Amino acid sequence: MTIRVLVAEDQDLVRTGLRMILDAQEGIEVVAEVADGREAVESAQRLRPDVCLLDIRMPRLDGIEATRLLSGPDVAHPIPVVVITTFDLDEYVHGALKAGARGFLLKDAGPELLVQAIHAAADGDALIAPSITARLLAHFTAGTTPSAEPVDALTVREEEVLRSVAAGRTNAEVAEDLHISLSTVKTHLASLTSKLGVRNRVEIAMWAYESGRIAR
Repeated sequence: MTIRVLVAEDQDLVRTGLRMILDAQEGIEVVAEVADGREAVESAQRLRPDVCLLDIRMPRLDGIEATRLLSGPDVAHPIPVVVITTFDLDEYVHGALKAGARGFLLKDAGPELLVQAIHAAADGDALIAPSITARLLAHFTAGTTPSAEPVDALTVREEEVLRSVAAGRTNAEVAEDLHISLSTVKTHLASLTSKLGVRNRVEIAMWAYESGRIAR
């Protein structure tokens, strides 16, 4: 099945490059490209793409607010959002994740990771660029109030999956690292989202840092 993508980026060259990369992939089709956040929201609500790829810094409406309007907790029929940014410590990224983004990438992440992020979002999963996961999440959760422990304690295996996710490992990599099946990884992730009261693997990773499971 073809994944329909909307690309929102205010820099013409970057936007064109993203479209060329995605259109060259089998099973991915860019159905719209826009230059500002307001147009991104309006086009996405009209076209209902499978995934929106949004820049953080855009005119008229920034990527955080656009993400909240498209994929926030109060949205009845959310559209998956992947955020892209120039800086690996961009202060807006944390806000975008809180607003409902299913992942983020640096603009120099490369085609392979970009395509992985699109597929992950379309599959209901989320991807954080592994090269910056630990540093960025530690930066943004420093000084925050520690998250409360879940009512139902995590199992030893769930703790292992939690730490792997926080390290930016994909489901396949977690399965290989822990010598378990991919379906078992997904089962543990479903259990973690339920126990922690979070929505996706991005929030699982954020919880791991906020709870002190991962050293800052």
